[in-house]
Amino acid sequence: MIKRPDHFTIVTDQLEATRAFYVDLLGMREGPRPPFPVPGLWLYVGNQPILHVVAVDRMPMPRRGALDHMAYWAEGLQETTATLRSHNVGLRLIRAPGSVRTWQLFFSDPNGVEVELDFAETETPPEDWKTFSSSLR
Repeated sequence: MIKRPDHFTIVTDQLEATRAFYVDLLGMREGPRPPFPVPGLWLYVGNQPILHVVAVDRMPMPRRGALDHMAYWAEGLQETTATLRSHNVGLRLIRAPGSVRTWQLFFSDPNGVEVELDFAETETPPEDWKTFSSSLR
């Protein structure tokens, strides 16, 4: 199922300081980002955007911590969804905005940590994906 890690996401109310830390101090570079409806930036190592930064005016309360979620590239969207649902795992499935329309499957692990599995845009979702996705969040 899981093929490789994809990226980590940081939620911050200090966007410029976060950008400066990772770009100026650690050598990542700012690169292209889909037109999400929230401000932020994607930071790259080579051709891979490995750190997504989401800007907020105020940190959410209760705080989830600096690490927002773990994301992995995966294959087998229908099979993965069926397996998770058979174990009563609550799911949310969305299409990424912009020109690259990957499928993004979100759920929580047993510790409450959010996990995202990203699937190629060519994968076929379950027929009822809009139904079970709209019930979460």
